[in-house]
Amino acid sequence: MSAAGWFIVLLALVCANLPFLNQRLFAVVPVPLAAASGKYAAKKSAWIRIGELIVLYFIVGALGFMLEARAGNRFDQEWQFYAITFSFFVVFAFPGFTYQYLVKCR
Repeated sequence: MSAAGWFIVLLALVCANLPFLNQRLFAVVPVPLAAASGKYAAKKSAWIRIGELIVLYFIVGALGFMLEARAGNRFDQEWQFYAITFSFFVVFAFPGFTYQYLVKCR
């Protein structure tokens, strides 16, 4: 496997855990509690985390396609490819999910 392939795998591992390891939207923007108030939420909801996970999957996928096209051998993919890679992305998110929801903080 080339260096670009390993880079994409490691980037997917980091990006899959990013929504679960912080309380900011994409690790940058604080999540507002309500639209009218100026307060911020103490924790992100699970729906926001799932949305972040999906957006990050597409970002990593676009970067992977860019690197593949730059290497000169861009292949067409069908729905099976996307189903498998999204499943891998969700599996990569397991350590962050475990830390956020299953580990008891004392």
